[in-house]
Amino acid sequence: MLQSPGEPAPHSRKYLVRDRIFGIGDDYWIEDEHGRRAFLVDGKALRLRETFELKDPERRVLITIRKKMLSLRDTMTIERDDRPLDTIKRKRLSLLRNHYRVELVDGTELDVSGKILDREFAVEYEGELLADISRRWLTVRDTYAVSVVREDADPALLIAVAVCVIRLAERERGED
Repeated sequence: MLQSPGEPAPHSRKYLVRDRIFGIGDDYWIEDEHGRRAFLVDGKALRLRETFELKDPERRVLITIRKKMLSLRDTMTIERDDRPLDTIKRKRLSLLRNHYRVELVDGTELDVSGKILDREFAVEYEGELLADISRRWLTVRDTYAVSVVREDADPALLIAVAVCVIRLAERERGED
């Protein structure tokens, strides 16, 4: 969850993500709160699995997200350097809030809970807030903000986690 050694921490800690990432066939930029290009979303079309890559401004792949189209239980994987980094799956059901568990390969678990479909939720580690996802203060349509709270957290990974839980919640609801 922490920054990789030698990886510079981004200047900004809030990122604007376009909704329906998997529905967009084109590449597009995730910008920071100052309008600077922070991450490039590179959608991969015509695969057996939904796939997209999150790249840095120099177009180096930071994160790959994969979702198998046919699986018994909805699970998404996040990879770094072609190796699994974590898996995301539904944790439990409640009427008002959704809960997802992010299991990192090192055994660390993150909890994602809130109103996922409303884009109002949080990512936590052992009760400590890592990122807040919200569209509450935004005027741009079909966009939500990923605010990275903890200084040593990996923004690319937290953006990928947000995208994955939204996609899983939409699939559960039948919004393909």
